[in-house]
Amino acid sequence: MNILVIGTGAIGSFYGALLAKTGHCVSVVSRSDYETVKAKGIRIRSATLGDYTFRPAAVVRSAAELETKPDCTLLCIKVVEGADRVGLLRDAVAPDTGIVLISNGIDIEPEVAAAFPDNEVISGLAFIGVTRTAPGEIWHQAYGRLMLGNYPGGVSERVKTLAAAFEEAGIDGIATENITTARWQKCVWNAAFNPLSVLSGGLDTLDILSTQEGFVRAIMQEIRAVAAANGHPLPEDIVEKNVASTYKMPPYKTSMLVDFEAGQPMETEVILGNAVRAGRRTRVAIPHLESVYALMKLLELRTSKSLWGNPP
Repeated sequence: MNILVIGTGAIGSFYGALLAKTGHCVSVVSRSDYETVKAKGIRIRSATLGDYTFRPAAVVRSAAELETKPDCTLLCIKVVEGADRVGLLRDAVAPDTGIVLISNGIDIEPEVAAAFPDNEVISGLAFIGVTRTAPGEIWHQAYGRLMLGNYPGGVSERVKTLAAAFEEAGIDGIATENITTARWQKCVWNAAFNPLSVLSGGLDTLDILSTQEGFVRAIMQEIRAVAAANGHPLPEDIVEKNVASTYKMPPYKTSMLVDFEAGQPMETEVILGNAVRAGRRTRVAIPHLESVYALMKLLELRTSKSLWGNPP
């Protein structure tokens, strides 16, 4: 397939490189890292897959620069305030182009599905520890599993082709009939560790879990309850599995913490806010989620006032 990846951060670079490894023609839209990626490609450092350089077929600042539209466009940017996902996709989509959204959060698909009603929309979830350490430099620390499914449900041939390509490249590529349930599964981990890493002042996952395991479990259980109330029951042992796997993985700096330290917008609304609103709609008791969400909003307010020159 002719594939376009929009976004050369950690996620877009890592998964785009894997697709190129399996013979697909992969181009990238790179904005802030354009000069480096154009000149040197993207260097991937991975303990499990080895170190290698991904050289895209084309590197452009905008999809409008491409001579032909791709068969499939992977949008790999964070869903944060001010992110114009529809605008980024406008020049990257033909009538038969598949749109793949690889982002964290709950309810991230409706905006794109509404803007491109005739295109196949595929939702993707990355279970991975990966970080952009510098322009054109990616560090893959752990895992890599990618779940893909059509939105709002089902598995198309395109989904199967992509999942098979990732399997061939050396990671778990999983096609799922119910990607929305999978999003709630990932939110179990994200809703706990992402905000707590920021609110704790920069602690990694192991520090958080080893000192506040009970609090982490409470957040996870509330996500499980909200998911069930919204028609997406999760396995009874999902909290236990998330706790056990986090103890086993290397201490990890979450993506939300990386964004906060860099002064970038955080995924507070799609990870926490949407989950809290879903809990309120279904009248689920979520005191831990409510508290963490409120603290994150206060932190964001304080940060915005500081940026505008007002004293905190």
